[in-house]
Amino acid sequence: MSSVQDIKRRVRSVSNTRKITRALELVAGAKLRRAQARIEAMRPYADRMQELMIGTARSSTSLRGLPLLQRREVGRVAIVPLTGDRGLAGPFNAQVLRRAFASEREYRQQGVEVRWLVVGKKGLSTLRFRRYQVDGSWTGFADQPAYANAQAIAHRVAQLYIDDEVDRVVIVYNQYESPLVQRVVEQELLPVPEEALGSEDEHEDALRGDFIYEPEPEQILERLLPAYVETQIYRALLESTASYQGAQMTAMRNASQNAGDLIDSLTLAMNRARQAEITQEILEVVAGADALS
Repeated sequence: MSSVQDIKRRVRSVSNTRKITRALELVAGAKLRRAQARIEAMRPYADRMQELMIGTARSSTSLRGLPLLQRREVGRVAIVPLTGDRGLAGPFNAQVLRRAFASEREYRQQGVEVRWLVVGKKGLSTLRFRRYQVDGSWTGFADQPAYANAQAIAHRVAQLYIDDEVDRVVIVYNQYESPLVQRVVEQELLPVPEEALGSEDEHEDALRGDFIYEPEPEQILERLLPAYVETQIYRALLESTASYQGAQMTAMRNASQNAGDLIDSLTLAMNRARQAEITQEILEVVAGADALS
C-alpha cells in the first residue's frame, strides 16, 4: 500500500491537472461562441453567392469554356483533410484522417492516383510520419481562419485542376452540429458540382428575369467560380474550427470529471492509509506497554 505522503503528492498532481483542464474548457467554450457567430455571419454571403451563380448560369448560352466546370475521367484525385494544429480534442483529428485514409484506399482500389494537400499541423505530421508526399500544406490558423487562408488553399487546388494535374478535389472535415457531435463530411470541391448552378425545379426565387449582363454571363461566371470555391473552403474551415472548439470543450470537461473522480478515490485511499498508520502506532504503543509490565 502506498504511503500517505505518496498519495498526497498524487492528489496534488491530479488537482493541478484538473485546474488546467477546467481552464482549457472555459477557453474552448469562449472560442466556440465566437466560431458559431462567424458561421452565422458567413451564411448570408454564401447564400447570395449561390443565387448569383444560379442566375448567371441560367443566362449563359454555354458553360463549356469554364475550366472549373469541366468534368473528365478521374485518374488523379487530390484529398484535402482539414485538421487542427493541436490535440486535446478527443477524436477530432483522428476521425478526419481515418475518413481520408479510407477514401484513399477506395480510390487506389479503383486504380486512381491520390495526391495529398493538408490543413493543420496534426494532419501534416501524420502524413509525414506515414511517408506520404504532400503537395501543399497550410498551418498556424486552425483556431481562427481568415478568408485569405481560404483564398490561398483555393488558388492552389484550382491551379492543380486547371493544369490537369488532378481530375477531382475533395475536402474532408468535421462539420459542427453541437459541442457533443461533430460529423465527418467528405465534399467534392472540384469540378464545381452541378448542384451549385441550380436546376430548373429548384431555387425558383433566384435571380432571374430580363437582365442585361455586362460583360457577358460567361465572363461573370468565370470570375464567380473561383470565389465560390474560396467560399466553400472558408465555410469548411469555420465548421472545422467550431468542431475543434466543441470537441476540446467536451474532452476537457470529461477530463475534469475524471480527475475529480480520481481525487475522490485517492482521498479515500489516503484516509485508509492514515487510519492504518494510526492503528499500527496504537498497537505498537500497547505492545510496548505490555512488554514493560
